[in-house]
Amino acid sequence: MKQAMVTGLREASVIEVPEPVPKENWVKVKVLAAPLNTDAGDGGEGNGLGGQNHSGAGEVVEVAQPCRVRPGDRVVVQPGLACGRCEWCLSGHFIHCPNGVDFEAFTGSASGGVALAHYLLKPDWLLLPIPEDIPYELAVLAVGGVGPSFAACEAMAIGAFETVLVIGLGPVGLGGVVNAVFRGARVVAVESNPYRARLAQELGAEMVWNPAERECLEAIREMTEGRGVDACLECSGTPEGQSLCGEAARIQGQIAFVCRSISPSILLAISRDLRRKGLRLHGIWHYPIPAFPRVLQVIRDSPVIGKMITHLFSLDEIPKALETQAGGQCGQILVRPWD
Repeated sequence: MKQAMVTGLREASVIEVPEPVPKENWVKVKVLAAPLNTDAGDGGEGNGLGGQNHSGAGEVVEVAQPCRVRPGDRVVVQPGLACGRCEWCLSGHFIHCPNGVDFEAFTGSASGGVALAHYLLKPDWLLLPIPEDIPYELAVLAVGGVGPSFAACEAMAIGAFETVLVIGLGPVGLGGVVNAVFRGARVVAVESNPYRARLAQELGAEMVWNPAERECLEAIREMTEGRGVDACLECSGTPEGQSLCGEAARIQGQIAFVCRSISPSILLAISRDLRRKGLRLHGIWHYPIPAFPRVLQVIRDSPVIGKMITHLFSLDEIPKALETQAGGQCGQILVRPWD
């Protein structure tokens, strides 16, 4: 089968590897759509594919034993290699599992450990069903831009009475706009990329400020009559974005840190922002399994969700996909390995 292999910074090729073989309750899935995450090809974990490992959407094609899924099932493949036995896995918060499975040691091969491939292997309990009325290309957003920001909106109980600030409009930030608008919130954003700023407004953001063109904090205070925003989704991973959250949030407001940070520490003023304002902070990675039906509800019912997807690439076009993503003129990029 074909599989993507990173060869350098933002560089990749396609190689031939053996097809994976299901084992115990680990199931073979034909990958029909995978989101290209912003850290793919940046030299991160797992073959340099970063968060691209292990998540996508596809069809179950082979099982080793009777289990929770059957061949022909349409499934969203949840991320990570959780153990399935610890308290975090059993409660559905598998993303925080501290006992990750050694994929190669368990399966006896490296094949099937990456979603940018024809097939992958996954435990049956991390394969969640896709209703027939939702196409793979939309369902996969549950492990793409929509999923992490959904968890942030849940944690902060975003609703119609809130004003929400989204900082950074990569796929996760754009998903934050979709999720907050779906809940009826007033949404504003900060982004220096004009393409993504326009896309966010198409998704429902009322206003997007470019920090290179205007003092964003001043603009936020003007529009909120000096009160500040109720909630912030920090999706830029930058110290500047973190600092702006602390200053822009209202007294007893909330901040969710959703993306991987480029800095090892959070740039917030402890006394000014946390102690005196009483801010509440949330570290967000992914939603728990029980929330999956509600994630699908956003995907099914949002009238703008399809606009998030701006590019589709085949597996053979991985170099072009990484180049497009690095250029920033895109929203959520999807890879369809069998095209």
